[in-house]
Amino acid sequence: MKRLREKFIGCLLGGSIGDALGYPIEFFNINEIYNKYGVNGIEDLEVNRFSSNAHISDDTQMTLFTIEGILNFENKRKNGEDISISKCIFYSYERWLHTQGYPISKEYEHLIEDVNSPLFQYKELFSQKSPGNSCITALIRTKNNKFGTMANHINKSKGCGGVMRAAPAGLYFVNRNKDSFNLGCELAAITHGHPTGYLCAGAFASIISDLCSFLPIEDAVNNAIRLLEYVEKNKKETITALKKAVSLAKDGNPSPEKLSQLGEGWIGEEALSIAVYCALSYPEDFEKALKLSVNHSGDSDSTGAVCGNIMGAKLGLKSIPNQWIEKLQLTDLIKEMAEKLYSNVMSRV
Repeated sequence: MKRLREKFIGCLLGGSIGDALGYPIEFFNINEIYNKYGVNGIEDLEVNRFSSNAHISDDTQMTLFTIEGILNFENKRKNGEDISISKCIFYSYERWLHTQGYPISKEYEHLIEDVNSPLFQYKELFSQKSPGNSCITALIRTKNNKFGTMANHINKSKGCGGVMRAAPAGLYFVNRNKDSFNLGCELAAITHGHPTGYLCAGAFASIISDLCSFLPIEDAVNNAIRLLEYVEKNKKETITALKKAVSLAKDGNPSPEKLSQLGEGWIGEEALSIAVYCALSYPEDFEKALKLSVNHSGDSDSTGAVCGNIMGAKLGLKSIPNQWIEKLQLTDLIKEMAEKLYSNVMSRV
């Protein structure tokens, strides 16, 4: 049980560190990264001179609000309330929307006024860190609880904003990869209506679930591919992206140049395949995998976040350099949310 607890904390801290490592270079191309940081690219967390820590982005913010939604569902379930986990997560995303300075529809004002979200206590979560347009517009448009689902698409987006927040689904259904897959798809479909946009989130959640069950990374990825193969339609892009990542990693000699063959990470299947490639390239080295995952021309914070989730779930808390943990913004909160999620999962066993 101790090792599993460390995997939960490692997964969420690892994702947040990957997010923080990539955030300063999110909109840089590879040559700009080399010009600023040297031939190896960015290699350490960049500490903000005003706050004295390395900032997270909307990727970690939304991951924390995903956990909040799951925990709220658990509380309501235990109290006998009839509510879906998707609705609880959607409500938490509306609270996140509030933190980003956007007006909340009158029907959701009670989520701000009546629910004492512990996340509202942290001013850092009210910072706007280039939140994804698909997430913002989908949440603003939702009326009468008719949020996006796999059956009723809210838009045609397959941006990486769905996959980058899906790790908690894998933790919640640890050792139940099919349930993790389904929940990952559901929570991504709230804001991302293209099937690839939510199927890659489901695949990612499945990978996290299997890694916490002590499977090797490649086995976890192959299991996710098998689950995708059972999906009736629109699965090809995600399967192709994952298979390409596995094949490329087997070639050895990992590099940003090889990584660029997988895309830039702005869309879901690319972000997932980049993260998987980096994790497979350095399956026992958290630091090397993370550095590779952010030093490219693309969405560096999201690819870093997803890779960090994978590596933290695979290797656990002890694999993460202490100096990175100490520099990270909101370390204590991230650990606390991991502990709460772990405790809820263990109470079901």
